[in-house]
This record gives sequence, C-alpha cells and structure tokens, in this order.
Amino acid sequence: MVAIPMQINVNGEACSIEADPKTPLLYILRNDLALNGPKYGCGLGECGACAVLVDGRAVRSCTIPLSAIADREVITLEGLATGEELHPVQRAFIEEAAAQCGYCLNGMIMATAALVAAKVNADEADIREALRHHLCRCGTHMEILAAARRAVRYAQSERQVAPTSEAEKQA
Repeated sequence: MVAIPMQINVNGEACSIEADPKTPLLYILRNDLALNGPKYGCGLGECGACAVLVDGRAVRSCTIPLSAIADREVITLEGLATGEELHPVQRAFIEEAAAQCGYCLNGMIMATAALVAAKVNADEADIREALRHHLCRCGTHMEILAAARRAVRYAQSERQVAPTSEAEKQA
C-alpha cells in the first residue's frame, strides 16, 4: 500500500489527503475527513448505507477507490444541507418519521436526493427502483417510501412542476 498525496472535492471543498489510490472512498470520508453520514454496513456495496453522490449520482462509497473520483464532485449527507437549512429530502425524512435505528438512512436519503435531482416527476415505480437496493433491517419501508414521495412533492413545488401520475397527486 503506497500512500500518495491527492486532492478530492467533497461537499464543495478541495480536500488534500495522503492515501493509497485503491483505498475505498468511505474510509477517507469517515476516517480522514470525519464525515460520518456514510455508514460502513456490509463493505460489499450491497446494503447502501455508505451511499454518497458522485457527480449527482448515488454510488456506494465502500466500493469506489479514491482513484475513481479524481476531478469529480462528491457530496455526503453532511453536504446536502445549505448552512442550517436542511435539504428538502432530509426534511421529508424527518417529517415522515422514516428513521428507527437510522443506520440505513444515509443511503436512503442520498438515493432519494439523486432521484429528485434527476427526475422531478418521479413516480412510485421510480422511487421503488431508486431505493430497491438500499436495505432497512428495522422495517420502516413504508415510512421511507412516504418520505421519498414527500421529497418528490417538495422538488415539484420548488420547480413548480405539476404531478403527472395519480399516485403523485394522492401522495
């Protein structure tokens, strides 16, 4: 393992680190940058607890080597909020009481944030697809889905886009 100096862009800030380029991004975020939003769940990219946004797309940080994020923008849960104002997806998850133990929440929120940024008129199928590889062992799936629906409504409201499906109109 050879550590080399590197620059990565996390939450809008250039960060200087010294690490092996093969080091998983998750380890750098948690251990070197003290960003504890992404969680170590399975270490295999299966559970989604470690999800972050890379160039706006939700990815598993436990399987992404540092070398793969050069010249890319990484956003963690901590970077979603604007100052003291929570991101609409974070607000939606709080308002729907979507957490029990909260371990999965980072991944659920990051996947939902990526979805509403990419597809403001996301429907139920889109929501379920975005969240289907994110595991919650506590069983708050119904609250998580309700939070994602609320986040879609918030995104539509912010962009003044009308819901397109009956499910969205009723959510």
